[in-house]
Amino acid sequence: MTTQARARALYRACHPEPTMAVTAIAAGLAQATGGPAVVVGLAFLSGQLTTGWTNDWLDRDRDVASDRRDKPVVRGDVPAAVVSQAAAFAGLLCVPLSLAMGLAAGVVHLVAVASAFAYNARLKSTLLSWAPYALSFGLIPSIVTLAAEDVRAPLWATGAGALLGVGAHLANALPDLDDDAATGVHGLPHRLGATLSAALSAVLLLAATVLLALGPDGEPGVLGWGAVGVAGVVTAVGLVLARRPGSRTAFLAAIVVALVDVALLLVRGADLL
Repeated sequence: MTTQARARALYRACHPEPTMAVTAIAAGLAQATGGPAVVVGLAFLSGQLTTGWTNDWLDRDRDVASDRRDKPVVRGDVPAAVVSQAAAFAGLLCVPLSLAMGLAAGVVHLVAVASAFAYNARLKSTLLSWAPYALSFGLIPSIVTLAAEDVRAPLWATGAGALLGVGAHLANALPDLDDDAATGVHGLPHRLGATLSAALSAVLLLAATVLLALGPDGEPGVLGWGAVGVAGVVTAVGLVLARRPGSRTAFLAAIVVALVDVALLLVRGADLL
């Protein structure tokens, strides 16, 4: 296998979609608050990389048992040892990059990364699987504001981040519920089941929309009310159609509302200070 092919496999093993999404959100919020967007982006990127690679390394045996052919380690595209080394390297880089945002922002970011590690190592298989998502996503606004002006984010932003994180956790677990359960993973989504998890995800994400629209001082404006209206309609339709056997509408509704939340969060970035 060529070096280029192995590099592509290592890239796929880092869970690139959530890695890039979280990094972009953090950097975008930093830009909106006048903070060091590049430094924040690099710190979050290193944290997401070490989290993603650690996840694939720890799950390697379960992924093999489930024949997860979408996983580079299972396909043999990249050795598990290389993934663990990449995770360690990214983790080491994460410390100075986090502290480069400032002491307070750096420490809080490292707490968020440690929370993600706790999920990978143990909590994903327990009833508390939602807790690391609530904590890590809830801390994102404060990491950004601490990096910009050394102040904590308002409660509405922290709450919206936590709701967004838990909603994303429930939605993200849906495609792999059966494979996870067969290999001993019994987190909150597995205990709730696909239909209830999708419905709860959509409701939590709608609650995040409401917080983001109504939380800041002043009138929500057309944008805020419009976001709530769109999210409300999408959630209602998803929940009604979710009653059909095998329906994926609640899951799709959760994804749409999550995108609305992210867009509204970025627009509200200046209100974090």
